[in-house]
Amino acid sequence: MNATLTDRYVDAAMRTVPERQREDLAAELRASIEDQIDARLASGDSREAAEHAVLTELGDPDRLAAGYTGRPLWLVGPRYFLDWRRLLKLLLAIVPVCAAFGVALAQTLSGASFGDIVGAVFGVVFQVVIHLVFWVTLVFVVLERTGHETMNPGKWTPESLPQLRENGATFGELIGNLVFLAIGAGAVLWDHFIGFAPAYPGMSFLADDLWPWWIAGLFVVMALEALLSIAVFALRRWTIPFAVVNGILSLGLALTAVWLLTAGRLINPEFFPTIIADGGAEVGTILTVILGFVFAGIAVWDTTDAALKATRGRGLGQRGQGAGGTVR
Repeated sequence: MNATLTDRYVDAAMRTVPERQREDLAAELRASIEDQIDARLASGDSREAAEHAVLTELGDPDRLAAGYTGRPLWLVGPRYFLDWRRLLKLLLAIVPVCAAFGVALAQTLSGASFGDIVGAVFGVVFQVVIHLVFWVTLVFVVLERTGHETMNPGKWTPESLPQLRENGATFGELIGNLVFLAIGAGAVLWDHFIGFAPAYPGMSFLADDLWPWWIAGLFVVMALEALLSIAVFALRRWTIPFAVVNGILSLGLALTAVWLLTAGRLINPEFFPTIIADGGAEVGTILTVILGFVFAGIAVWDTTDAALKATRGRGLGQRGQGAGGTVR
């Protein structure tokens, strides 16, 4: 028996339909096709032409079957798309960075070369990103297919609006920055004249060779940071030039500190061997590596944060000018 186009179409459409629904839906679809063919036959079309035209109008049988069963034809549909995107963006902003930091720190402490460190970090970050995208998407695909309301998207209301993002120009941030800089300067002076090891008066943590010129340079950078904070507060927002200056100061200070660390000129070489009888040198080596990563991380975070605030501040400034007002 030769199968007709209708037989082949119905069979293709029913392949993805649950077996308990297959017989009823097949009969319903076949009857619908026959009715449409009969209507075309009444208009004078041949049987073959009418059948071909009807099946062409019905379209892809898999798409038709999905409509019958209510099965979505997407991985993550409109119901969960925004939640999927928000969660994925959050995880991609945090997890790869933490993984890169941990791997780089572990490789450095183990004495790996720079090339080995870069290769290991790249490989781990690549795998982490792939796994995050895959597993997060898989969870939402399962939620989409099973119809669970675990995340309960609900109806949007104005109460769901996020709080305004800080632009870094508040009085509280100004005071916080100035106090932080003052504490930093005080700690440097305390370390030089008194020391942080009570059992060893005068034992400084920082190398004595940093005085006076390196420390003077540090105080100049701190003063510039203080002036920058005051300027940002006076303008009530960050600007691109302010962010560039901040990046130069932060990255310049971090690179200088890391260079001094690697050259053995930042930390007093006698500090740890003196206060820790056994293993002091090893502790100093480990702390040197950790401090290098901390300096670099703080500089990158501070530069990125200022750049983002400057971008938002530029948008606020343009909207204020467009409204005929001045942003204060």
